[in-house]
Amino acid sequence: MSQTLTPRATSPEGGSEKALRVGQRSLLRRFLSRPEVGSLIGAVVVFSVFFTVAEPFRQASSLSTVLYASSTIGLMAIAVALLMIGGEFDLSAGVAVITSAITAGMFSYQFTTNVWVGVGVALLVSLTIGFVNGMLLIRTRIPSFLITLSMFLMLQGLNVAVTKLVTGSVATQNISNMDGFASAKAVFASEASFAGFNIRATVIWWLVFAAIATWVLLRTRVGNWIYAIGGSKESARAVGVPVNKVKVGLFMTVGFMAWFVGMHMLFQFNTVQSGEGVGNELLYIMAAVVGGCLLTGGYGTVIGAVIGAFIYGMTRQGIVYAGWDNNWVMFFVGAMLLTAVIVNTWVRTQTSKR
Repeated sequence: MSQTLTPRATSPEGGSEKALRVGQRSLLRRFLSRPEVGSLIGAVVVFSVFFTVAEPFRQASSLSTVLYASSTIGLMAIAVALLMIGGEFDLSAGVAVITSAITAGMFSYQFTTNVWVGVGVALLVSLTIGFVNGMLLIRTRIPSFLITLSMFLMLQGLNVAVTKLVTGSVATQNISNMDGFASAKAVFASEASFAGFNIRATVIWWLVFAAIATWVLLRTRVGNWIYAIGGSKESARAVGVPVNKVKVGLFMTVGFMAWFVGMHMLFQFNTVQSGEGVGNELLYIMAAVVGGCLLTGGYGTVIGAVIGAFIYGMTRQGIVYAGWDNNWVMFFVGAMLLTAVIVNTWVRTQTSKR
């Protein structure tokens, strides 16, 4: 005698609720898997802390200072994030900014040209530095860490030695009275005031470059190539991705941004100290890593790097507004970096579980 088993009917309502719950979990999981989520949460926490403990932090003028401090790091963090997503590092980025500023200032002054000529020469020098870094990486197959560390040391020495040789001091000459200075300052170092809120040109350029870089990453074939190369350059090469060209292009992008930030420094302060820039490369990398970029490449966003730089700006200025010892700044920066790495790793592990 056989028994027929009849499947238990499932109500449409029950099925819809189950599908909805699955959809909700999937949506949350997708949100948490975004590289910039950890940095966004961190930014909210840092902002809340300083907003609570530091009364000056709540003023509009203070926010403008925070944005300016963030933008000077954030501009370079954009290019460094792109490079890290592509699987490489550039430890020469900090001193390359100073090299660019020194080149423009000294060329304009020594040859008594319009400062825009010096700006153009500095751009060529900065792009050449990026090109050399990329080509050395490709030709020698030496890790970018060592290539750019060597470039860092060479540029650091050149910046000081050449400046002292040409000017007799460790700073470039003041170029504020030279032809073209006013128009160059308007482009690279101007500011405007709206109802007591000062907005610097670097903040505007920071947002513009971030938008362009985000569009490239998410909406263009080049963006797909960058992610593919960072994930596995051999696999990317196997499917026709021009790996060498993309890597050289990424290093030259860092060079371009170093030129831009260098021009801001030159036209903001009229002169440049040749020994500056050392250590800033770590701040650029910090902003990118706090923003979700992996040291192994193939993962991250420019938006995350923007948020990472904003966290740095809030921390740097917030400690001052709170009246704390300014020597604590780098301690908190290091703590944020370590926390971001741990949180990002944990989130990626959790969201990858089925």
